[in-house]
Amino acid sequence: MIACIIKFGGFLLFSKDNQMSQTVQFQILPEQVQDLVFLKHKIKEELGLNSDDFQFVWKKRSIDARKRIIKINCSFEVYLKDESIEKIASFNPKDVSNEQSVAIIGAGPAGLFAALHCLEVGLKPIVFERGKDVRSRRRDLAKLNKDSIVNPESNYCFGEGGAGTYSDGKLYTRSKKRGDVEKALKWFVHFGADDDILVDAHPHIGTNKLPQIIVEMRETILKYGGEVHFESKLTDVQVENHSIKRIEINSKEWLNFDNVILATGHSARDIFHLLHQRGIKIEAKPFALGVRVEHTQDLIDTIQYHGRLNDDFISPASYSLVTQVDGRGVYSFCMCPGGIIAPCATAQEEVVTNGWSPSKRNNPYSNSGVVVGISPEDFPGKEHDPFVCLDFQKMIERTCWEVAGGTQNVPAQRLLDFVQKKKSTDFPRSSYIPGLTSVEMDTIFPPFVVNRLRKAFIDFGQKMNGYLTNDAVLHAPESRTSSPISIPRNPETMEHVEIQGLFPCAEGAGYAGGIISAAIDGMKCVDAIFNKINKE
Repeated sequence: MIACIIKFGGFLLFSKDNQMSQTVQFQILPEQVQDLVFLKHKIKEELGLNSDDFQFVWKKRSIDARKRIIKINCSFEVYLKDESIEKIASFNPKDVSNEQSVAIIGAGPAGLFAALHCLEVGLKPIVFERGKDVRSRRRDLAKLNKDSIVNPESNYCFGEGGAGTYSDGKLYTRSKKRGDVEKALKWFVHFGADDDILVDAHPHIGTNKLPQIIVEMRETILKYGGEVHFESKLTDVQVENHSIKRIEINSKEWLNFDNVILATGHSARDIFHLLHQRGIKIEAKPFALGVRVEHTQDLIDTIQYHGRLNDDFISPASYSLVTQVDGRGVYSFCMCPGGIIAPCATAQEEVVTNGWSPSKRNNPYSNSGVVVGISPEDFPGKEHDPFVCLDFQKMIERTCWEVAGGTQNVPAQRLLDFVQKKKSTDFPRSSYIPGLTSVEMDTIFPPFVVNRLRKAFIDFGQKMNGYLTNDAVLHAPESRTSSPISIPRNPETMEHVEIQGLFPCAEGAGYAGGIISAAIDGMKCVDAIFNKINKE
């Protein structure tokens, strides 16, 4: 008997009885993507088959826009017999009501996927999230957008689902070495995401769809015996003999835990200070900082798709740009086609921007961070201070708040005005709801940042004809690209280098760079705890 495992939806499909599969790859026109009759004929022709007795499913799909005629790169899995296919679920939870408990601090992608993986391996996850549930967060986001009121515990960064829930939902990762990307994607499908994320080269769920998926994850955690506690903030830790012993929640309740996953995200600055106060080692880490630039989506489509616009068969165009300026990298970050720029401050007296896109990416604007690498060595004499990069990040965000009028208005400058060192007198319409204030970027950033940004935009304008336009607007700052502090851990045990039972995890600890990599890191921390428990 020949067994075949194939991919479809959120499941592994296991075929028996000598059913065989092949992979076929070719290019087609965008308008042929949905034509199943054409696709079957093309597959038959490519494989030289004599019969129509076969099935096929998409394996991978991407756009090739390098030439004037745009093509779609296709990869299909083809089954040579029409037989029933048995579905094998990609997620297999157990009831863990009476199993050993693991504390998970944070309900972002790392915390949620860690909790779900606990259900698989037989551990009881107890999740503590400082913010509110995913639906209640919406009211606080509305106040932030409309009234410039920042709730420090419930905002775009804090709350169920973490920063990714209401700030985009892009699922691709540059690193395939972090772990099982495919498993993470299949879990998203299991909890309600479209099957397309298993196929598209740059999978994207969309901010409008993520909240319900997050709710399904939480309900599953509760159904199988786990716990999820909202408005439950980690306020202290107790360590004895270099091992974690207890954690304090909301400055009033002490709980005993031998294993704690710290999945607090890149903006939980109080956690860094708490660890430092308790003598738990943290370190300054390089990060990146700059601006978020907004163009019209039509312009980006025109540049990338050679003038092909308003196309029902092609998704809105994205871009990825990178250059070296004076020995340092400057690059686009978190590019959002058909997207919106959001106010992502986590404290009242700061301005922070980020971008997101709905699932259809049908907003008229396109935005992307353009950032400069920052390292502790940029601050001579302070390079060994664990807070040196964080303090710089905070200073830039505070300056933006001050120069824009002490509200959530964002400092803004037209792109060509910035390059030519002119103050902008007016602006085109922006997706940033709180509003724009005309500010010259040179008053915000130090010369080593602003001069590199200026040169980078000139270079990007040469790489993308039409990109360097005064119809584009810079919004400052794009500052939460990654954590400016790392929490060092043992790569073998995943525990803190000095504290047993403390598992620094994902973006907040410096070990991930997005939803998928954070989710994978959460699962890896659970595997490490499982292995540790079974050795004891």
